[in-house]
Amino acid sequence: MASKKQETRKRNLGRLDHVARKADRVAFPAEFGRRYVIYVDTEEEFDWTQPQRRDATGTSHMRYLPEFQKMAESHGASPCYLVDWPIIDTPSSAEVINQLLAGGHSSVGTQLHPWVNPPFEEEVNAHNSYVCNLPVELQRAKLHALTDRIEQVTGKRPEVYRAGRYGIGQHTAELLVEAGYKVDTSIRPYFDYSADGGPSFLKHNPWPSWAGPDGSLIELPLSVAYVGRMRGVGAALSRYSSKKAVAISALSRSGLLSRVALTPEDMPEAEVRQAIDALLADGQVYLSISFHSPSVAPGHTPYVRNSAELSLFYDWWDIVLNHLHRHGVKPASVEDVIAAAWASRG
Repeated sequence: MASKKQETRKRNLGRLDHVARKADRVAFPAEFGRRYVIYVDTEEEFDWTQPQRRDATGTSHMRYLPEFQKMAESHGASPCYLVDWPIIDTPSSAEVINQLLAGGHSSVGTQLHPWVNPPFEEEVNAHNSYVCNLPVELQRAKLHALTDRIEQVTGKRPEVYRAGRYGIGQHTAELLVEAGYKVDTSIRPYFDYSADGGPSFLKHNPWPSWAGPDGSLIELPLSVAYVGRMRGVGAALSRYSSKKAVAISALSRSGLLSRVALTPEDMPEAEVRQAIDALLADGQVYLSISFHSPSVAPGHTPYVRNSAELSLFYDWWDIVLNHLHRHGVKPASVEDVIAAAWASRG
């Protein structure tokens, strides 16, 4: 008869909100090499300084997205567009997605913003903006509504998921497997969203791993690294950041230790290049670069407020993608990554 501890371990196995075991890491085959994937959180426009609103569903920036796609293709990249409900349910923005998919150099996935995703049964507030905090049946209903809508509009059943605000929880993995997803990409290592009810990823790391109740779900975390002379203790210190925020902030200002995500949004290219070097030195062969789609047009995010900052946004991409190329890190589609992960299982 299984002990209570064994039963608890069995229930927790494969949960995305638990740190993956080293034994569950994806061992990509040697021929995979070093690869990167670009993910675009393709979402509605809203005021980043204000609480979530159900009626903030503008998608005017989408007409500028083909320019980003053209840049990505010039580097051989195939972005994965993680679309949410306002994007796929608005004819003009859905048409842009279909045009990009028709080009054959992009993929479509899912991003779930619960406050703008039907069915609308919950109150709109910070706590409920993390889908993992909703009743499990409402989580399921919202996920299936969005998944089905994407398939109806694009003709493609999405297989890659990201929770809006990185809101994964106890039931996320099982719901994704049930809905036919192959990949989750919601974990943002070393970041903490627990202050208003979200998950904490302070103990998580950027290694891809197998998850889900049957071990068939691939977790592809966002790529984050510590840089600076004290980077070796960064992961350990991050676990206490909520208690020692002042000390860690001082380390960052001194240049001794900085947490850097691979994104053009608020992350200087010089530090991102250092983070790439650190991840590669650690043995990572898969890198993830992400940003929010409204940043392709001025005035929709804090990161691109005007045309000058938009120009810097594109400069960032050229510098960072060329840096990857010089290090032998080649672009990949998310489908390439899925195939390589499964090939590693024989």
